Amino acid sequence: MSSSTFLKHPLFLRVRSVCALLVALVLLGAVTRPIEAPAWQVVSARQPELYLQAIEGALGQGIIIGVLGGFRAVMADFLWIRTNTIWERRDRVKLDAMVRLVTTLDPRPEFFWINGARMIAYDVPNWRIQEEGGYTDVPESRQQALDREQAEQAFAMLARAREFHPNKAKLYLEVGQIYLNRLKDSANAAKWFLLASQQPDAPYFAARIYGELLRREGKNAEAYDFLKQLHTDLPDDPYAQKPIIYDRIRELEEELNIPLWQRFEPKAAVTILPVEPSLEEKVQMLEKAHSHRHDHDHAH
Repeated sequence: MSSSTFLKHPLFLRVRSVCALLVALVLLGAVTRPIEAPAWQVVSARQPELYLQAIEGALGQGIIIGVLGGFRAVMADFLWIRTNTIWERRDRVKLDAMVRLVTTLDPRPEFFWINGARMIAYDVPNWRIQEEGGYTDVPESRQQALDREQAEQAFAMLARAREFHPNKAKLYLEVGQIYLNRLKDSANAAKWFLLASQQPDAPYFAARIYGELLRREGKNAEAYDFLKQLHTDLPDDPYAQKPIIYDRIRELEEELNIPLWQRFEPKAAVTILPVEPSLEEKVQMLEKAHSHRHDHDHAH
């Protein structure tokens, strides 16, 4: 390949464009840094959340996305590594901004949405409680308020994720788990486990947990009806754990004092056996076969 042909190759042109862009960004950063640093210190001291707003404003105008073009996924992966560094430093303002930035650059990976929501819902309230004196000194009501505030932010993020992935059970399960594990709200958790169980890719356990949460809420009759129908609908797959569901149905029957003659009995698997043809049908089959052979011989 001649040098002139190589210089016109699409791969070379793309690499050259990327390198030119990176050089331009580096030079721009070097020129503006003496002005940026002192000004940023003053502004960030007055308004810490401005960091997030500035990023969101740029994204809203499509500036960053337009510049990165096809490199959005690569840049999102790179920034996620940076996000983990910020997480290790417990910088909640920058963490929130970076999670939003990464998911905006590349909303396709569920990993970004789910793990970002977990950081915001589980880790950040712990940091804030520690900043205010720790679990022994911060009143329970204040701890609950912080948990609720951070959970709401995580819920908003997962709602945004569902705009891109409307039928992904994982995103519904994540909301349910935050309600259950962080907020200790089994009533709202049950609603989301039910929604998760209704998605095309729902794992079997989502419906089982929904039934258990109904029991926890004292809705034993509702749980009984749900689990009976679930046992009937599930396939005979070991992962479906039908024996466990059957045991829970029996427990509920004891608790609800269901009479023996009204208790649930699973339907036996129906095996369709081949039907033996009658003597008349066998004779007709032999006649047809004989006629076919006779016609074939006559043709020859």
